[in-house]
Amino acid sequence: MKQVLSLLLLLTILFSCEKETKPIIEEKTEPAETDVSNEWINLFDGVSTKGWRAYNGDELPPGWIVKDSVLTFDTELGLEQDYTGGKDIIYGVEEFDNFELYVEWKIPEGGNSGIFYHLKEGIPEAGPPDISPEYQLIDDANYASIHDLTSYNKSMGVKENLADLQDWQKTGSDYAMHPADDSQKILYPVGEWNTTRIIFTPEKVEHWLNGKKLLSFVPWSDEWQAKKNAGKWKNADLYGSFKTGYIGFQDHSSPIWFRNIKIKKL
Repeated sequence: MKQVLSLLLLLTILFSCEKETKPIIEEKTEPAETDVSNEWINLFDGVSTKGWRAYNGDELPPGWIVKDSVLTFDTELGLEQDYTGGKDIIYGVEEFDNFELYVEWKIPEGGNSGIFYHLKEGIPEAGPPDISPEYQLIDDANYASIHDLTSYNKSMGVKENLADLQDWQKTGSDYAMHPADDSQKILYPVGEWNTTRIIFTPEKVEHWLNGKKLLSFVPWSDEWQAKKNAGKWKNADLYGSFKTGYIGFQDHSSPIWFRNIKIKKL
């Protein structure tokens, strides 16, 4: 009899616990809404040039093609003689304000290019470098031995080592504004892929190369304005002034390769 009573008591306790815990087990919660500002937007599908066109143009300039799933500037195709426009290109689908941009790229020996952002069109007598900040892409190791920089550096007020690539001209720099930190730089040899990240917010801009932060600055600050007024862009009234604009790539008469181009709105 005692065994039966004990069994009944045990069953009563188990039933009571199940009854109390059942509502918790069955409780359902709605899935969290997706934060669209944290999603990557692919700017290049690896198959076509969809979304890309000439700066101030309707189509891509000659030379820009997709080859082996890479957005490429082919200099031989770019020598087409009946084309008179510039060969810088933009992703013309939309403009971006605050963002994180990720790009993989490589250049040849002596190569030179750049990444523009907040780029605006339709401005008379002003090209992309006069309007947009530029993340510099260049062959740090060999450019100066292939190209004569003396006259250009002299025009920029350089007093020493006129034949050398200056710190503000090197890969990862905010061109002619903020030099990249060479002590943090990992730059792979020509012909090998590098990764670039540009982070832009009104509080801070960061340039990254191969996982290392090379520089940061506060846009439109007093320090930023002083640099602008003292250097190459002192007479470029619109330089860096726009808070939204297009992403662009620079043609600098050398081959260039881009892939895995994506952006995240911040």
